[in-house]
Amino acid sequence: MRRLVDWIYHGLRAALTFLIAILIVPVTMQILARFSDAIPSYIWTEEMARFCLIWIIMIGASVAVRDGTHFDVDVLPHPRTAFGLALSRMVVHGAILLVALIFLGFGWRFAEFGYDQNSELTGINMISIHIAWPFAGFTWVLFTLEKFYDDFQLMKKGRASPYESR
Repeated sequence: MRRLVDWIYHGLRAALTFLIAILIVPVTMQILARFSDAIPSYIWTEEMARFCLIWIIMIGASVAVRDGTHFDVDVLPHPRTAFGLALSRMVVHGAILLVALIFLGFGWRFAEFGYDQNSELTGINMISIHIAWPFAGFTWVLFTLEKFYDDFQLMKKGRASPYESR
């Protein structure tokens, strides 16, 4: 199972890199169109930039959940035992899981709403952008369950998690 999660994680990082590279194109075209007469002002560039940005945010948040760099804040005092460390991580991971389930549940309804709409500028079905919310929720659930597994292993064995060195 860990290999599948690793594969998904690396795929998300590659998608993030690809989307950032794609985002450069419409933003550069918008800048050139505003400050020179070299190219005409296209309306689709604004929508493409917006779509890429939303996907970058959602995929970036998913990668950050796996890395433990986005939602993990030191609110609780640093525990002295491995059991305490695992327990404090479970509290944080439980909060992340709750938010992930909210994104998954309500995001699915949001995606259904987007399925019934098309973009006014390009005619693209809006599910292509609205599906980013349940997708992010799903990946957060997946990565958080993996972290819960590591926390349980830490509780049982009293040794550090493989994510501690990240």
